[in-house]
Amino acid sequence: MLKINHSGFELECGTDEAGRGCLAGPVTAAAVILKPNFKNLILNDSKQVSEKKRDLLRPIIQEEALCFAFTHIYEDKIDDINILNASILAMQESIKKLITTPDFIIVDGNRFKSFNKIPFETIIKGDSKYLSIAAASILAKTYRDDYMNKIHEEFPMYNWKKNKGYPTKEHREAIKTYGITKYHRKSFKLLPEQLKLAL
Repeated sequence: MLKINHSGFELECGTDEAGRGCLAGPVTAAAVILKPNFKNLILNDSKQVSEKKRDLLRPIIQEEALCFAFTHIYEDKIDDINILNASILAMQESIKKLITTPDFIIVDGNRFKSFNKIPFETIIKGDSKYLSIAAASILAKTYRDDYMNKIHEEFPMYNWKKNKGYPTKEHREAIKTYGITKYHRKSFKLLPEQLKLAL
């Protein structure tokens, strides 16, 4: 059973990101402050929940949260500041967009940078321990998937509708065949060494 609160502060914000390991598309984060009485039995880390359940959960989270926000950080910025910094920036920007300022931030993973002097704690596997981080993981994943489905229409040969930009065999084969797009992260190893692309 996931817990509602970690810090004891009522205005506790959970934040998480999606798409960190992808070869194409943005890294997307969300931040959520849940009401203290929020309950949901199927809410969990987005990786543990089916696509159908994620789509079911998103409107519930948005309706029942005290507030929420999400942010895409795009490929050019990822290439410029690196994926770790881009992930942290996406989380910070999401927190900044919240209509209510949190008293405490809980972050999935082990890396974060202080934001507006709000106390925070990083929690390994936090998305499977705390409801607000799980909610943020669902929002980040579904909003990023929506974006990847949209750009799939522009470049269907990479099948982003299915692989969402992750380094699947099929995605790498398409890069080998068609080269790269404006949505690919040029700072990433897009192909194994033996299949080097001239960028």
